[in-house]
Amino acid sequence: MKIIQLLPWTDWFALGFFVLVWVGYAAFAKYSSEHHHSILAMTNRYRHLWMLQTTARDPRMLDGIITQTLSNTPAFFCSTTILILGGLFALLGTTDKAAELVREIPFAEQTPILVFEFKILVLVVIFVYSFFRFSWSMRQYTFVALLIGAMPPADSFESGEVSNRQHYADRAAAMTGLAAETFNGGLRAYYFSFAALGWFFSPAMFVMATLLVVGVLYTREFRSEVLALLQE
Repeated sequence: MKIIQLLPWTDWFALGFFVLVWVGYAAFAKYSSEHHHSILAMTNRYRHLWMLQTTARDPRMLDGIITQTLSNTPAFFCSTTILILGGLFALLGTTDKAAELVREIPFAEQTPILVFEFKILVLVVIFVYSFFRFSWSMRQYTFVALLIGAMPPADSFESGEVSNRQHYADRAAAMTGLAAETFNGGLRAYYFSFAALGWFFSPAMFVMATLLVVGVLYTREFRSEVLALLQE
């Protein structure tokens, strides 16, 4: 494990801080979405209203179009992530030139090639994680389409033949919320990948970039104008 000897303790501290902040913020965001107002919590309310409307709509072509449109976004990010991973693996083959380019930056610290490759591998892990999140979000949206397609006709709810209308709406809305939360996790990985870029310059830059990303995420999820409009 030569990398353990080559990587200074400041870099290990910055990497541990990065992982801890990422995991901690994800847990905080999930807890806050369940107990406080956030974009995810507010949009979940609209998803529930949407599914209640779906139970009363016949035919449900509009709902199928909406579900397809929602699944297009994680599909786009899946394709983009594959391209990014391909670029990162290609960069591993030319690390000497990339490291030389970074060394020319005045405030960048000098690092051995092995350490530089290790930092690239950290980025690879981040984007692999985001790929699995986006692909799972796509699958969940297909499950949403299945739940919508399995709903009884709107006339059966109106006539009283099927009485558990709320049950169908709750189940479909919960699945849609899970798909959105999974996508949000993949998108959050993209944000933190920008923080990881700071590590190529210095551990201090890595820590500051991590804090900056958390600040941006918190502002957008809990203090944004979009959230204020959704609450009105």
